[in-house]
Amino acid sequence: MGPGSLAQHRKAAAMNILALKEIGFKPLRFLLASLGVAFLITGCIGIAGLYRGIVHDALSIIDAIAGDLWLSEGGRVGPFAETSAVSPTLDERAEGVAGVLEARRFVQNNLQFDIGSRRIRIAVTGLDYPKDDGEWMKLLAGRPIESSHYEAIADRSLGLSLGQVVHLGHDDYTIVGLTRGQVDMSGDGLLFVTIPDALDIASARPSETVLLDRAQGLGPMADRPSRLSAVVVNVQPGVSASEVEARIAAWDDVTVLTANQERDALVNGRLWRLRLQILFFAVLLMTVTGVVIAMTIYNGTVEKLHQIAMLKLIGARDSFILAMIVQQALLIGFTAYAIAFGLSRLVFPYFPRRLEFVPGDMLAIFAGLIAACVLGSWFGISRALRVRAKEVLA
Repeated sequence: MGPGSLAQHRKAAAMNILALKEIGFKPLRFLLASLGVAFLITGCIGIAGLYRGIVHDALSIIDAIAGDLWLSEGGRVGPFAETSAVSPTLDERAEGVAGVLEARRFVQNNLQFDIGSRRIRIAVTGLDYPKDDGEWMKLLAGRPIESSHYEAIADRSLGLSLGQVVHLGHDDYTIVGLTRGQVDMSGDGLLFVTIPDALDIASARPSETVLLDRAQGLGPMADRPSRLSAVVVNVQPGVSASEVEARIAAWDDVTVLTANQERDALVNGRLWRLRLQILFFAVLLMTVTGVVIAMTIYNGTVEKLHQIAMLKLIGARDSFILAMIVQQALLIGFTAYAIAFGLSRLVFPYFPRRLEFVPGDMLAIFAGLIAACVLGSWFGISRALRVRAKEVLA
C-alpha cells in the first residue's frame, strides 16, 4: 500500500470513528430517528406490496384458466375490467370455428351470504363441468368436482372446511375441495361451482320478489336470468391464435381479447388509478423520510458547530467534514432499512390481503432511501460550510 493509499485509508478510518462517536454521544436521537424512518419505509414497502398483491390476485384466475382467447360482450373488455354478458350458446358457436380446440363458459359474481354467525362476501365462479372440473387448481385437500350439482371448491380464505355444507341461494352445497390463493382483486375468496349452480345462486330471490315480477308481467324469464360473463377459448396445437381471433372478431356481438390483452385491460385499465395512488403515497412517504433525516442531521450539525470549527482550526478539509455528515445520514438510512425489512417480514404476513414483495420494488425503495439520506444531509452540510475556524474562540 502506497503513502497516498495509506493516507486515504487513515482518513476513512478517522471519519468512521468520528461518525460512530457522534452516534454514541447521542444514541437515543439516532435510535429514534432510525425508528421513525424505519416506520415510514415499512409503510412504503407495505403499499408497494399491497399493489403487487392486488395485481397478482386480479390476474391469478386469468393465468390459472390459461385460455388463449377471451370472448366477452361486444364493445366491452370484460369480464374483469368491466361487466359483460354473453349468449348462453356462445361456446357452441365458438367451437364451430376452425382451429378451436375447446370453448368453456365463464361466470363470476360477487355475492354476500350468511354462513353460520358470519356474513361473508364470496366470488362465486362457475366451472363449465364436465369440460372443467377444477383439476387445474392446486388443491390443499379434497378432490375436483365430480357432480353437475351441489358440489363446491372453496379458497381457504373463506374459512370453510372440507365436507362442510353451506346454504347458498336456495340450495345446500358440500365443500369437496380446498384451494389456496384463489381470490379476486377485491380480496374476496373464490368459491367454484358448476355453471348451472353459479347461475342458480346468482338468480336466487325471495319468493315475494318473484311473485311481484310475475304480477308486473315480466314473464318466466325473470325467475331464471342467464348471464354468462364470457367464453374462454383454447386453440388447437399448431394453429395461430391470431387466425382464430380474426375469424371470431367478425362477429358484431363479441369482443375478442387474447390472454395478454385481457391482462393489460385489467392492469392498465381498471387498476391504473390505484397505481397512481400507490405512486403518490410512495413519493409522499419518501419526502417525509427526507424531511426527518434532514431535521435530524441539521439539529445534530447545529449542536456540534464548535467541534466543526475546531476541526477546521486543526486543518481538516471541508470534504472531510461533509463526508462525515453524509456518513451519519447513511448510517441512519441503513439502520432504518434493516429495521423496516425485518418489520415487513414480521408483520405483513398477518395482513388480511396478500402482499407481494418484488425484488425490483425493494431495490427501488432502498435507492430512494439512499437518495433521501443524501439530499437530507444537504441541510446539515450547508450549515457546516458556513462555520469558520475562528468561531472556536466564540
